[in-house]
Amino acid sequence: MDTGIHNTSEIGRLRRVMLHRPGGELENLMPEYLERLLFDDIPYLREAQREHDAFADCLRAQGVEVVYLTDLVAESITGREVRQALVEQFLEESGVKDSRLLERLEAYFSELPDREMVAAMMAGVRKEQLHGKGARLGDFLGDGDAYPFAVDPMPNLYFTRDPFATIGTGVSIHRMHTATRNRETLFGKFIFQHHPVYSKAPRWYDRGRTSSLEGGDILVLSPQVLAVGVSQRTEEDSVDTLAQTVLSQSKTFRKLLAFDIPKTRSFMHLDTVFTMVDRDKFTVHPNILSSITVFVMELDENRIMKIRREDGRLEDILREHLELDHVTLIPCGQGSEIDAAREQWSDGSNTLAIAPGEVVVYSRNYVTNRSLEEAGVRIHTIPSAELSRGRGGPRCMSMPLVRDDP
Repeated sequence: MDTGIHNTSEIGRLRRVMLHRPGGELENLMPEYLERLLFDDIPYLREAQREHDAFADCLRAQGVEVVYLTDLVAESITGREVRQALVEQFLEESGVKDSRLLERLEAYFSELPDREMVAAMMAGVRKEQLHGKGARLGDFLGDGDAYPFAVDPMPNLYFTRDPFATIGTGVSIHRMHTATRNRETLFGKFIFQHHPVYSKAPRWYDRGRTSSLEGGDILVLSPQVLAVGVSQRTEEDSVDTLAQTVLSQSKTFRKLLAFDIPKTRSFMHLDTVFTMVDRDKFTVHPNILSSITVFVMELDENRIMKIRREDGRLEDILREHLELDHVTLIPCGQGSEIDAAREQWSDGSNTLAIAPGEVVVYSRNYVTNRSLEEAGVRIHTIPSAELSRGRGGPRCMSMPLVRDDP
């Protein structure tokens, strides 16, 4: 059965990818509320869009079909009932309690065509935008609440890697670590329930679960081996659930490697620690070069989960479980403490492989990029002065939908 999804590795030739072009949500960032919205700075939207367009053009130039999150969600609104369900669930998850405000928001969304409505949901709704939508004098004089938004923006959406992940021919739709980002997964729910192309994809994990799982912690190392980080934002219970489902129901995966990584924002996700750039080459955070702990999860002949702990060097663990003769680790910043810290801050280890030994990288990480080229990896550089302010790299900004097998 064609599910519209085929992703059995990190490095197979990329054929179709989902992006989100930054929109009005970035213009709804305010210094006072950056921590609430998980941002450190405010990107300049116009330049961020130019950089993102350069990213998309780079992918297209290499034969990759680029589709956009906003379009997929709009295409999933297949009837009036689906649209109404999206609006109702969106408002419920936005935490709007006031009945008059709900009525005004429903009126605001009802006047918008599907795609514009989806974009408005993503951008957030300023209270001032609702003036005239069933308004009363008190709405203009103030209600004592100085917070300027009726609905918060979703500025992290251009990091499409996190709300869901494609694994084999199926998808895991995530429960995000924070309420701010958990709303993003609603769009994935509607895509994989209603989109004509993607509604048949099997579900490996569902957003209704109680423990968090984020896409940046999921690496598809081979058709048989899945890696998941136990991190600041992915909990061990969710890894248990994902492992049981994928290993018992998928046709190819036989092993899940659960990497125990530091629970700090500088590490955040597994793909900020290492990413795969070729069959036997990986970029790495220098701080994990000495030793790392991995839990090997496999089903026995009775489909009972067996787990064993392994401690050792990352290259030894990868070489063993991927059955490789040799593994090359390429440290961010060429191992320099200063260069590594600077370039790790702008996601020097977060590369997007578009084919074996061929990756997309941020131009600003020139020290790490030089290391990649010296290791025989072909690089495509994209501008990143504004995009990098969101603390995510090319892998974070992309969700592969179709790759060739490696």
